[in-house]
Amino acid sequence: MTGYKINEVFESIQGEGAFTGVPSIFIRLQGCPVGCSWCDTKHTWAVDPDKQATVSQVMSEKGDSDSWFNALVSDLLTLFNQQSYNAKHVILTGGEPCMYDLQDLTDGLIEAGYSVQIETSGTFAVKANSQCWITLSPKINMQGGYEVLDEVLKLANEIKHPVAMDKHIEELDVLLERHQHPHNALIYLQPISQQKRATELAVKTCIARNWRLSLQTHKFIGIE
Repeated sequence: MTGYKINEVFESIQGEGAFTGVPSIFIRLQGCPVGCSWCDTKHTWAVDPDKQATVSQVMSEKGDSDSWFNALVSDLLTLFNQQSYNAKHVILTGGEPCMYDLQDLTDGLIEAGYSVQIETSGTFAVKANSQCWITLSPKINMQGGYEVLDEVLKLANEIKHPVAMDKHIEELDVLLERHQHPHNALIYLQPISQQKRATELAVKTCIARNWRLSLQTHKFIGIE
């Protein structure tokens, strides 16, 4: 069985994309080399061996932390029970969760009765149970130099693209044209940092293209 480096686990409401409003258990994995300039979880980028901690230490921390614990899927299921979580939808996020082989984790969660959503930049192959919902937030021309992979685009159930200016729409158009977008993934535009200009651009483009708007609802209502 594979052990996973976990930055945090918490229960909340999904605030973005197709599952907006759904009670969810978030598992945030540690590690990401993509380097998005607007990332709001930069504390998850580095995997520092000196920051390894126990489950109880990580779970007791408040606010952003670069500490992490190692866990098997059985450890996480035990943690869910200890925390008395009610949600039956699990979101694997990061960091970049697809840096890891997620097969054991997703198999175990689905066998235990959970639905699983993976939030990924598309820059690493998705190794996971085929029943997972794949949320692709394509990171294009980021400082890490990673390319969005064709195979991840083909797997995506939804494409949730962060936008702040016209060039971000153009980049998405090029990506979709290059891969011929052979399936019916839902396409969401998400304004970066709720900026007024970005929101206006996203709304205008969604109406023109018949795409969908994703707002970071959790930030508006002040929950994690």
